[in-house]
Amino acid sequence: MDKKGKILIVEDDKTIREELQMTLMAAGYEARIMEDFSDPAGSALAVKPDLILLDVNLPKKSGLAICEEIRQYSQVPVIFVTANNTPMDELNGMLRGGDDYVSKPYQLPVLLARIGAVLRRTFGNGAGAPQKTEYKGIVLDIAAACVCKGSKKCDLTKNEMKILHCLFEHPGDFVSRTDIIDYLWDNEVFIDDNALSVNVTRIRNKLKSIGAGDFIETKRGLGYRIG
Repeated sequence: MDKKGKILIVEDDKTIREELQMTLMAAGYEARIMEDFSDPAGSALAVKPDLILLDVNLPKKSGLAICEEIRQYSQVPVIFVTANNTPMDELNGMLRGGDDYVSKPYQLPVLLARIGAVLRRTFGNGAGAPQKTEYKGIVLDIAAACVCKGSKKCDLTKNEMKILHCLFEHPGDFVSRTDIIDYLWDNEVFIDDNALSVNVTRIRNKLKSIGAGDFIETKRGLGYRIG
């Protein structure tokens, strides 16, 4: 069976993580388990997963702190899986960089549905989507949330990354402002027309800093295109 994506399980309970691994593999995912918690953020990034299932209550360091460390280098989707289930716990998880929050005990079909939803929002087609895409020498690194030209790169915010990703999905074609906003809303990024203009300006400035200032073209009435 073709794998649907690589998922890393960061859970200190051996029984739970092995059950999760078997469930994910049966569902068509490549499932990895973290067993050494000496440097969990570094170990997670080394695996280069498409998604991380991260327990909050871990030995030595909380999952919340680990997620914050991961966010310094990567925008890989993170779903917290934890017994802490108050509304404030969930809010704190989101504020610390999580993409979703699933409380224990959970139903495995529900967890699988939440995983699929986060992967669709992130990659557009579930899992297994490329984490890098290139057009005319400009590389959009989705996992690292940055754009590169040669050896030069600049980091992107979530909104900037989503806007560029939308344009990369239509290389050489103009994409209207309305279509970009609709795409963002479909991916749970809620911005209006003014916010789009601000974000595009910031993207242009960042592209200019790596020598690609003319990468985004604007045409009145048609929208934006890369090329």
